[in-house]
Amino acid sequence: MNGSRPSSTQPATPVRTYEVRDFFRYPERTGFQLAPDGCHLAYLAVHAGRLNLFVQKLDAQGVPSGDSTVLTHETARDILGFCWKGSSHLLYLKDFGGDENYHVVAVRIAGGEPLDLTPHEGICASIVDGLIDDDQHILICHNQRDPQVFDVLRINVTNGEATMIARNPGNIVAWMTDHAGRLRVAIASNGVGKTLLYRDDETEPFRVVATMSFRETISPLFFTFDERRLYVLSNRSRDRIAIFEFDPRTGREGALVFEHDEVDLTGMSYSRRRRTLTTVWYADNRVRRHCLDDHTARIYAKLEALLPDTEVNLASVTRDESLALVRTANDCSPGGTWIYHFASGRLTKIADLLPWLAPEDMAAMHAIAYPSRDGLTIHGYLTLPDGLALDDEPVNLPLIVNPHGGPWARNHWGFNAEAQLLANRGYAVLQVNFRGSTGYGRAFWEAGFGQWGRAMQNDIDDGVDWLIARGVVDPKRIGIYGVSYGGYATLAGIAFTPERYAAAVDYVGVSNLFTLLESVPAYWKPMIEMMYEMIGDPRTAEGRRALHDASPLFFADRIVTPLFVAQGANDPRVNRSDSDRIVEALRGRGVEVQYMLKDNEGHGFQNEENRFEFYEAMVTFFDTHLGRNPFA
Repeated sequence: MNGSRPSSTQPATPVRTYEVRDFFRYPERTGFQLAPDGCHLAYLAVHAGRLNLFVQKLDAQGVPSGDSTVLTHETARDILGFCWKGSSHLLYLKDFGGDENYHVVAVRIAGGEPLDLTPHEGICASIVDGLIDDDQHILICHNQRDPQVFDVLRINVTNGEATMIARNPGNIVAWMTDHAGRLRVAIASNGVGKTLLYRDDETEPFRVVATMSFRETISPLFFTFDERRLYVLSNRSRDRIAIFEFDPRTGREGALVFEHDEVDLTGMSYSRRRRTLTTVWYADNRVRRHCLDDHTARIYAKLEALLPDTEVNLASVTRDESLALVRTANDCSPGGTWIYHFASGRLTKIADLLPWLAPEDMAAMHAIAYPSRDGLTIHGYLTLPDGLALDDEPVNLPLIVNPHGGPWARNHWGFNAEAQLLANRGYAVLQVNFRGSTGYGRAFWEAGFGQWGRAMQNDIDDGVDWLIARGVVDPKRIGIYGVSYGGYATLAGIAFTPERYAAAVDYVGVSNLFTLLESVPAYWKPMIEMMYEMIGDPRTAEGRRALHDASPLFFADRIVTPLFVAQGANDPRVNRSDSDRIVEALRGRGVEVQYMLKDNEGHGFQNEENRFEFYEAMVTFFDTHLGRNPFA
């Protein structure tokens, strides 16, 4: 690792200390997307105190012209994601108070009131296919008929008229269309096994083409251009996920498209106009691409020459592939957005995401690897206060351990606002891809089954000990902070190794594994058997004992570490009552606990004012109990 570091007796020149809200306040504009015809640019910006949808005209060169128009007027919660429907409508998802019961809403760029396409109380809806060749209709799935399963409906975006085109028999957990928008693939589940279903035409019944354990993956990406075969992500009979052609007549993988010898592949892109595969994606220590055609490789080479020292990504492309939206970022900057004109090679800058954060004041994120106590190689990332490096003399920094959520997910290299905030305050930040994290192959993922609070927690502890042994961190000034499963790991850390941490922040974290399994949303029920196998089975005496022994709530009497708990009252994943109980148990014993409960939030705080309050309180809490790095 490169970089310079001061000695323990020679302080570094301090970087600017930013306000907490500088890391988490709304960008002036964000989430840009090109209209399919290239005539408009849509984005999110603050209106009425929340992120709302705006649209602006573009000229023939892709340069914004004229004033922007606000299309939505949401005041309760931000719009976090949207997509174009043709070039005349935008679609966005909306939930209520953080309950994750999302509705699909359409709005015309010409103006008018948004239309809720799924106006049914208590349902959860999502888009199956935007039907690129049909400017009036989309395919949506929702669970109005049965809360546990999702039917597919064709909905008119101009008037909301809906027609059911596939009634879920009770076991379908995913649907997929071909390039023409015909519903031809489904995934069924019995809880621990999955079945890939296929049909040649929508007039035919689905037939079984492959069965597999949930431990195996045959995940369809999209159809071949002749609509006869599929491209799939598969790890069947192998450890790491690769991309194959798949023949539904035989139910077997065919030609190998691409594989990586160390990590799983995550996806593949294609050109609809040129009918060509373009890019394969995977992540080792960084997110990588492998170009499958020379045209795409040349485009990226040009963009990387024009935009050096950044990760460059083509975020959206017009239907005729004349214009592209380009996003850039690196570990010290969330980056910017540009419009690229293919014919002329012209780049037009649209916006920097957080221009008030100077990249030279931010801290580099370093990829690390270390051995676990049982011999696995554990990967992760270490962010050190600016100017410090891992391989110089000891400095005994205060450390914040930040386990990721999921837990079947992983950390990635790049700009991380939480890590940058803490590093800006003088803390080292450790983010570990412990066993059970995805992307490192099936064996590494399965090594986390049944290991909540056990080997998964050991992997985190081993990373802390690795840093202590190198003199990087002060063993007396170690804090832990996490969200969701990361919040669980926080509580497990202070319950099962109470001597290790001097302060802890649990943000919507699980404390009781029984409650987690009992209170899952209705539409997770078809996968409950899988969850029993991955987390623990409450139906057996042995399983109940294991779940009990891994639940921090039942070991609250061991906790002595000062704790800060943040919880959304409407959280559908982590029951508020469990957070209430652990707070009450600790306060009853005189352990210091701060509790932040938000009535208008769910699984994480979305509204800006709540984020500000949380992160400001978190920084104050850690500063009080750990003390900042004297060199920051």
